[in-house]
Amino acid sequence: MTENAGNKTAKVHYTGTLADGTVFDSSRERDPFEFIVGVGQVIKGFDDAVVDMAVGDTKTVTVPSDEAYGPHFTERVIEVDHGQFAEGVIPEVGMQLQSDGGEAQPPMVVTVTEVTEDKVILDANHPLAGQDLTFEIELLELV
Repeated sequence: MTENAGNKTAKVHYTGTLADGTVFDSSRERDPFEFIVGVGQVIKGFDDAVVDMAVGDTKTVTVPSDEAYGPHFTERVIEVDHGQFAEGVIPEVGMQLQSDGGEAQPPMVVTVTEVTEDKVILDANHPLAGQDLTFEIELLELV
């Protein structure tokens, strides 16, 4: 019988992959990842996967996008002119920038996804939005 991990601090090693097998993140080459289970510190699907694990268990779980970073919203992809960037900022694909949301909007992080001679395409979605994520999780410690 495993002890429920809810509200306990878990230390895990994990490797996260996309549907095509691309690794998007891993704790294997650094210190274990530590979080409190069940309080929303990590995406829901990751949290749920750890709840019934016992120390020493390894589990592979696929987290659907709605339990990860949500859907990819096309309305969060915008086209801007080069002149809208601060002086000295040269946008490049993959670059992340903080956008001033204006008076009524909080600042947000955008990713440059395309650069043409005339325009720059910015995406305010989370880089993993719209993607199902697979995690191999190893529970190292639970306190």
